[in-house]
Amino acid sequence: MFSFYVYVAALPVMAALALSGWVISLVKNNVDIVDSCWSLLFLVATGAYVYASGVQSPRGQLLLWLVMLWAVRLSVYLTARNWGHAEDRRYQAMRARNEPNFRYKSVWRVFGIQALLAWIISLPLLGATGSEAPLGLLDAAGVVLWCIGFVFEAGGDWQLTRFKRNPANAGQVMDQGLWRYTRHPNYFGDFAIWWGFYLIALAAGAWWSILGPLLMTGLLLKVSGVALLEKDIGERRPGYADYIRRTHAFFPGPPKA
Repeated sequence: MFSFYVYVAALPVMAALALSGWVISLVKNNVDIVDSCWSLLFLVATGAYVYASGVQSPRGQLLLWLVMLWAVRLSVYLTARNWGHAEDRRYQAMRARNEPNFRYKSVWRVFGIQALLAWIISLPLLGATGSEAPLGLLDAAGVVLWCIGFVFEAGGDWQLTRFKRNPANAGQVMDQGLWRYTRHPNYFGDFAIWWGFYLIALAAGAWWSILGPLLMTGLLLKVSGVALLEKDIGERRPGYADYIRRTHAFFPGPPKA
């Protein structure tokens, strides 16, 4: 059941987390911390929905655990990946376009926008946690899809980390493991995870929450995911053009001849 009060109750909690990330970025003069905060925004939103709704249902507890596993794993991975490195190229370009005083403008242009997007995308989490209906087959299908997504996202990240640690792979294109079947197993995994959340919300009758996974899909494909990453990667990885010709962009499939 949709409750506007419960939905709004999560917004200040998410904003507080985003604001904390912005303060850290001022100290470090680096906004990469927003990547670490991104998944945690959904975790605090889910906690706020469970608390504000007052509903203690099996579905709500199931969703809380799924979100926690996904969010903490992704946040820890991104924090470790960015630790000790210069600011990501995306944010360096944004900083150059918005000087002077980007460090203060970033409170909205980076952290505020991400918190707002996360709030909209979190609609399935709201719909699922507010339901007391018993678990069913649709919930099971959602969990299966979530598991597939988690394997692709976490597995793809792990494989890429191992690949980069080998000095012999410097400048090479990762085309092994899950990366042999899709150029972006981590983004596909995120896609599957969010549609898994939606199936669980749909089982609760929250069909209206479809805006969340649709927006996440758009971001992954057209904004901050595939399109942005492949914008100039061919210039930095000479072998990437061949990788594009033989490997599916998003949805996994057998390598092309």
